[in-house]
Amino acid sequence: MALEHAILVSLLEQPGSGYELARRFERSIGYFWTATHQQIYRVLKRMENDGWVAAREVPQQGRPDKREYSVADLGRAALSSWLHDPIEPETVRHDLAVKIRGAAFDDPTGLIREVERHRQAHAARLAHYLAGETRDFGSGPVGGSYGPADAERELQHVVLRGGIAYERMMIAWLDDVLATLHRFRAER
Repeated sequence: MALEHAILVSLLEQPGSGYELARRFERSIGYFWTATHQQIYRVLKRMENDGWVAAREVPQQGRPDKREYSVADLGRAALSSWLHDPIEPETVRHDLAVKIRGAAFDDPTGLIREVERHRQAHAARLAHYLAGETRDFGSGPVGGSYGPADAERELQHVVLRGGIAYERMMIAWLDDVLATLHRFRAER
């Protein structure tokens, strides 16, 4: 996926300035696609030059005017084309998994602290996702339906639930890794 597609999706959900887009990437889109502020602004400029987005000046009180972007017809067509193109399943590149395998040729218990650090990071991300789910979806249907008019909301929620499931899976796996590494410590 190109950053352009993530920006188009975000702008279709709600038009906004480059700054607002960057905040959305930090808050929700960043669950599955990250971008820096500089990348977002650079790609927005290119998308505007290519006719994918339109910008309008929005006056602000006590601050400089802002440029608010929305998706133009060419952008909608580009997103539609991309949505219909097949993509290959992702291949996982996982440095920690390679380190864990390589630990067989060194002191396996030396990885305990690193695995614990990864576990803490995944636990923090899970807590962040769960808080976002409560904030954004409350007690909305899980596995149920919001109704035909709420496809956007339901699809946003299903993506977040995927992130939650992934973090839970990673924590369970890291717990298994830690138990295995601690077993080596006990055998010493």
